Formats: sequence, structure tokens, C-alpha cells
Amino acid sequence: MEYAVARDGMVDSLEHELRGVIEPDPVGTAMRAVPRHEFVDADHRAYNDRSFEAYGTRVLAPSTAGALVQALAPEPGDDVLIVGAGVGYTAAVVAEIVGDENVHAIDIARRVVWAARDNLRRAGHAGVLVDCRDGAHGFPEYAPFDRILVEAAAVDVPDALREQLAADGRLVMPLGTGEQRLATVENGGDIVHEGRSVAFAPLLVEGEQSGVPTRNRTHREDQEHAQKRADRRRGWELDWIDWD
Repeated sequence: MEYAVARDGMVDSLEHELRGVIEPDPVGTAMRAVPRHEFVDADHRAYNDRSFEAYGTRVLAPSTAGALVQALAPEPGDDVLIVGAGVGYTAAVVAEIVGDENVHAIDIARRVVWAARDNLRRAGHAGVLVDCRDGAHGFPEYAPFDRILVEAAAVDVPDALREQLAADGRLVMPLGTGEQRLATVENGGDIVHEGRSVAFAPLLVEGEQSGVPTRNRTHREDQEHAQKRADRRRGWELDWIDWD
């Protein structure tokens, strides 16, 4: 009961006319239903409007998560892709609106994916699909998507995500480097709106996520090293090994 009171207070502040971050329905209703304390190990502080760090990633503040979902404008039954899902809170809010089976979430960090799955299960949304993927490649097995939400910034929308967006779909993501804007993409991939100024971590590609060995050698260097090793071999080895 105490958590429910704190959650209502959080959502009331986001709906207040002086802030106008979210509308009462459906986003406000969804945020009132999701137990944020299951995603943030901070007890009642989970309902303060602030971000947290967990598993090497940033858990968005409620106002930021709410603004993303409000811009996304999901409707019941929409198929939704969430890229950079983090610990799963935003996915849970979206699932309250569209249904668990319609939410497909991906993140590049494996331990974050495991945490999101566990958090969603404890929050009552075990039906949300969370997979470990490179966000720039999307989730083609389940495309097209009516809505795509990217919780990481890039200079432009990745081509794969444009291709996986339904013809009448909507994509929301932060665009820019130093100065970022929350962009809404519609009409088959055209940017139709640039909203509030935001600050998100960049969209990572494979090898950049936390918890993996740093790789300094390039593909070209790999080829050069392999060729040098081949040139050093002599005698019988050259007769049966195809170095090409």
C-alpha cells in the first residue's frame, strides 16, 4: 500500500498541468500500475523523479520514461520494439498499454537482459520478450512494428529500424551528439517532429557494451596477421592446408 501511495504521487506530479509530461490516459494509468521499485533497488526512492545506475546502465527517471512513452503513443494491440531496454521499466509501462505478448525488447548487454527478464517477471510482465541483440540491427524476426522506441542516441535512425517500421508506424528516439533532440519518425521513415532537448547515452554496437574484453585489432589487421603466420609456415604444412 505504501508503494502504491508513492507511485500515485509520482504520477500525479507528471500529469500536473505545470509539468504536462504525460496524459492521464493511457500513459498515466500504465505508470500507476507498474511497480517501479521492482526495477530500481531503492525502496521508496524508486518513485522520486531521478535516474539510477544499475548493471552498468542508466535507469531513466520517471519523467524521461513517461515522455518517451507519451511521444510513442502506443495503442492496445500495437506490436512494439524497444531498443536499449535497460532493466525493463519502460517495457513494462508499454506492456500495460499494448499487452505483454506485443512487446519485444532488446539490449546489447547480456547481464542487463537477464536483469530485465527477472524484473519484468517480478513486476507481473513475464510475457514480455527480452533478447540480447545489437540495437542497430533491430529484431527482424518480429517485424514490422507499429511502434519502435529507442532508449539511446544516434546521429541518424539506423537503416534496419527504418525498414522494420510499419508503413503507418511511429518511431521515437533521441537524435544528435552534443545536443540531442527527441525525434518522432513517421511516414515510412521521415522525421516529422523534433521535441524536447534530451541527454541519452549513445546507441552501442557489438563490442562496445560493458563487461566485454576491449578489442583493439581491426579486421584488416586480423587478415594481415593471418597472412604473416601463413608465410612463416614451411614444408609439408603448405601441401595440405588451403590458406585462402
